[in-house]
Amino acid sequence: MKYLPSGKTIKKRCTSIKAWELPKQDSALAPDYVWTNSDMDPVPPENQTWTLFTWMAYWATDTINLGTWETASSVIAVGLNWRDAIPIMIVGTFCVAVPMVLNGAIGARLHIPFSVAIRSSFGYYFAYFCIISRAVLAMFWLGIQGANGAVAITIMLAAIWPSYNRIPNHLPADAGIDTKGMCSYFLFWIIQLPLLLIPPTRLRWLFIVKIFAAPVTAVATLGWIVHKAGSNSGELFRLPETVSGSARAYLWLSSMSAVTGSWATLACNIPDFSRYAKETKGQYVQLPFLPIIFTACGVLGIVTTSASIVVYGQALWNPLDIISHWLDNPGGRAAAFFAALSWYIAQVGTNITANSISAANDLTVLCPKYVNIFRGCIIAAVVGGWVIVPWKILSSATTFLAFMGGYAVFLAPIAGILASDYWLVKKRQIDVPALYDPRGRYRYNRTGINWRALIAFLIPVSPLLPGLAYSINASGVRISAGARHLYSFDWLFGFVTSIVLYTGLSWAFPAKDTLLSHTIFGHEPETWHDDFEHKGHGASTGNEKGFGNADAVDILGFTKASPPEDEKRDFR
Repeated sequence: MKYLPSGKTIKKRCTSIKAWELPKQDSALAPDYVWTNSDMDPVPPENQTWTLFTWMAYWATDTINLGTWETASSVIAVGLNWRDAIPIMIVGTFCVAVPMVLNGAIGARLHIPFSVAIRSSFGYYFAYFCIISRAVLAMFWLGIQGANGAVAITIMLAAIWPSYNRIPNHLPADAGIDTKGMCSYFLFWIIQLPLLLIPPTRLRWLFIVKIFAAPVTAVATLGWIVHKAGSNSGELFRLPETVSGSARAYLWLSSMSAVTGSWATLACNIPDFSRYAKETKGQYVQLPFLPIIFTACGVLGIVTTSASIVVYGQALWNPLDIISHWLDNPGGRAAAFFAALSWYIAQVGTNITANSISAANDLTVLCPKYVNIFRGCIIAAVVGGWVIVPWKILSSATTFLAFMGGYAVFLAPIAGILASDYWLVKKRQIDVPALYDPRGRYRYNRTGINWRALIAFLIPVSPLLPGLAYSINASGVRISAGARHLYSFDWLFGFVTSIVLYTGLSWAFPAKDTLLSHTIFGHEPETWHDDFEHKGHGASTGNEKGFGNADAVDILGFTKASPPEDEKRDFR
């Protein structure tokens, strides 16, 4: 019961904000004048538990969900066919797997979260823009996924008590949800809450459960409905393309960008998970594994939906719609319950891996004095689950959904700048403790903004804004065909353009104080790399405290009192 505060503590927290302050951690890397906590620090060796299997299980759990299952529907619905849908899913996920690996290497090697790593490229204070953008989006999708997953709860309860479907509605029509739906949503949220609080180092057990539950259910559903449809189950595969020429080409690009954009957030904040990696090389499995598992799930959706046309007379892209039909047969209610339970686990697993932990890491950096990862997960659950009213958004706010769906316009340059800064500009040599110091080398100037990142962010975003506006309100916005076509591959344009601009500006106008010949770790590295690396950090921050390295040993001969001349900088 260590997480339950005493009555005295509760009374203090109800009357004073100061009572919510977290104790300042002795192991933090930041100087004494900066408040921080250990959740922001590099992950210690004992918590670096993610192996190659963990990465494979992570992506199997994250990609096998209702959204991935329905991905192919968006491709076929615009006029393309299954022959287009499959390569679109492969190419789209491969494009986003590249920044996953590039940015994942930052966390795997330095063991720091995205919200700290981003300071190296954007500057200490400009990084907060990226952090806030990511936190808001994570909490938004946390709520949306929950609202979708509540359908699984409805099926499970209706399978046990069929009368649950007959609960009278007592909510107004403009509420966006009925009484039954609200009960299901509350149950989804309250059961999910303790699962969201599982520490990242122990998530592998959730991965193991989900890696068996969702795939088995998906394959079983496929087998059942194909058998039910018989020889006519390939109805969807016979649908022809309804577009051709340049229209087909732009629809292909648009659909590919939609697939890529769906993972745009994780392409940025993948260090939040790779920081727990036991080995730096394990995370490279993402490059082949993500396209394979994503496409496999999409293909399952195509085949199952094709068979549903024969069985039910309509295309049912959501597997829960198929499962709900089983409730009409008393013999199918048990199958409906367990199938819905599997998809519930899938939705919760996706919420944990893609949204909850990411938002918690961002909130920890934004408010380290009051928020750690545990509290951050609770805040994200409350804001995403209730404050944004996700069921209302799903029922009415189509323009808001279009805007959030187009958020990749802003995230693609962030991912590109983060990757190019680490690999092409800094050449993997980072002063980790300086990332925690507002007066350190990554402040860049008095404003704390790296102007190179600002330009590399604004230039690719600006020409895409008309297309974003058009996608939100097509009837009220008039733009050129060129602007619409450019927006059709917004993520790829933003990612590539930001890399070229940021790298070019950084090479032409280098920030010499940030270019190092060795890495300054904030923790004791377990293995040495081919390059020369400097452990300890007294040279960069003047702070003698280090994670597992209290004496701040200098293996290159530099001392805490005498850093190299090109590494001295102060912005007091």
